[in-house]
Amino acid sequence: MSFKNYIEPDKEKWGGKRGILFLPQYKFVYIKRKCEYWRKKNKLFFIFWRIIYQKYKIKYLIDIPAKAVIGKGFKIEHIGGIVINPEAILGENVTILNNVLIGMEKRGKRAGNPQIGNRVYIAAGAVIVGKIKIGNNVLIAANSFVNFDVPDNSIVIGNKIIPNDFATQGYV
Repeated sequence: MSFKNYIEPDKEKWGGKRGILFLPQYKFVYIKRKCEYWRKKNKLFFIFWRIIYQKYKIKYLIDIPAKAVIGKGFKIEHIGGIVINPEAILGENVTILNNVLIGMEKRGKRAGNPQIGNRVYIAAGAVIVGKIKIGNNVLIAANSFVNFDVPDNSIVIGNKIIPNDFATQGYV
């Protein structure tokens, strides 16, 4: 598979327009995908892109490790303050905003990292921690603290779950 095919789902999420590489949010995802693509194909190219990726992590105040597993169609709406644990797993078509933390819980019954499903929208300031599962088609509202499992087709506001079959319609 060529890199062009590898990056296509992310590009489509941004509307596939020419010139999107000038957007810092897309540029960051593009360089992360370069690291993923070359990780197993060519160590020298991987190291080259990894160094560039480190520069952009600092420049844009985003801490998403190169080894973090993120599905196709990943979109960052706003740059800054995004932290994702390297062991967290994000599904396809996940959209996140600024100041989002997806992290590890170190002790207790939820010790571990989150697993996030497909078509998930995570609004600004949301915190998702612990060994929990976020279902598919879920919207996590701004400033929500999530340390519990969330079923498919739901909206999380604060620490409450509201069932909604159209949770991410218009968002993802």
